[in-house]
Amino acid sequence: MSQLTDLKAYVSYALDCTRLRLVRDEADVENEELVFAPEMAHQIFGESESIFGYRDLKIEIMASAGPLDLYFDISYTKKVEELQTEGLKADDVEKSLADMVENGSYYTNVDEFKRVHASKAPAFRPIGTKVDEFKYPPDGKDSTGTARTFEVYVASAENAEYMKFHTRLEMFSFWYIDGFSRVEIDPLWLFFTVYERYEADNNNESAANDTSNVRYATVGYVSVYQYYSYPNKVRPRVSQILILPPFQKLGIATRLIKHTTYEYFRKKENITDITFEEPIEAIQHIRSVVDAKRCKSLPAFAPDKLLAGFSKDMLHQARDTYLINPKQCRVVYEILRLGVTDTDNADQYRAYRVEVKKRLNMNYSRHRRDLARAKKRGVDVTVAMCGLPSVAERIESLNAEYKTVEEIYGLVLQKLLAEA
Repeated sequence: MSQLTDLKAYVSYALDCTRLRLVRDEADVENEELVFAPEMAHQIFGESESIFGYRDLKIEIMASAGPLDLYFDISYTKKVEELQTEGLKADDVEKSLADMVENGSYYTNVDEFKRVHASKAPAFRPIGTKVDEFKYPPDGKDSTGTARTFEVYVASAENAEYMKFHTRLEMFSFWYIDGFSRVEIDPLWLFFTVYERYEADNNNESAANDTSNVRYATVGYVSVYQYYSYPNKVRPRVSQILILPPFQKLGIATRLIKHTTYEYFRKKENITDITFEEPIEAIQHIRSVVDAKRCKSLPAFAPDKLLAGFSKDMLHQARDTYLINPKQCRVVYEILRLGVTDTDNADQYRAYRVEVKKRLNMNYSRHRRDLARAKKRGVDVTVAMCGLPSVAERIESLNAEYKTVEEIYGLVLQKLLAEA
């Protein structure tokens, strides 16, 4: 028992001992203000997100801000010994980190990392075709008296130079995108990558127009797969969105959804609509705000039309005007209808709740119908029917689902009101 207690001291929680940092100049290697933490580690160290075999374990991950050359530093005060643990070995931390990086391209010597950074960072330029540029703040300068400039470049998976760079950018995705997996080399993949353009020496005013003084820092990316849409069109699906922590809360994800990707595909004649692959809550919220704001001005979404119910006109106008797919159009309709529903009017409010609950209950109802048909054909569905919740249980669950949905829609409507 005492030995087991002793071994607990050799268990580290990955999220507590891992620190990340983007390096723009050599001094940043020691700048503690630049450190940011990962959000998840189960895709690197397993579901428990724990690491066995070290005392006072520290994992430092640094990346050259532009080209993203990587440096890993693993330190500890003591490592468990095999003889004292009946053959138990310490986890191979470096191998777990290396598995995130294609071709093992990383450094473990800080001086070598500094030399590579010094030689490559000044010459680094975005790869691909520039499709967008914007400022932050969008309407002027920030508290320091300056405005930051961001640029977006698009590249396909056929671009070998970009994909070599992208494998390093994907290293961050393991820490911030749940269920992340590397994309396969497929020409139908497009990557919209964001960079911040800045000057290496902001105090040197005479260098303001000197392009040799320009530097780029990698901000994040959006991956889009271009699916075939019958008979001769394309349906782009936004797959992953990653904005690195130092650049979050600057409205960059909103810009990519609202403007960059939308404008890129809107100009093409063969686009059916734009879809999203199981977006996380934050991304779905941004998307709903953007789409609801757009559809609010369409004739099919006028207050009287909303109160009359969901219609084909809504589907057609949302798709034809803003490339909004049917599933998202239905969400937008429910949001905007809630906005024009008098919740103090019992009949009006009840009609709204019933319609939303019908949509939420659709899969459950379809499943029960399918089982009933199978039973009529003589199929034994006893086990499947036993697995279904009772009517009372389903009603309780449905009421809880509806309450959550209405709360989410309320937040979107608040955002729309604030932006009006």
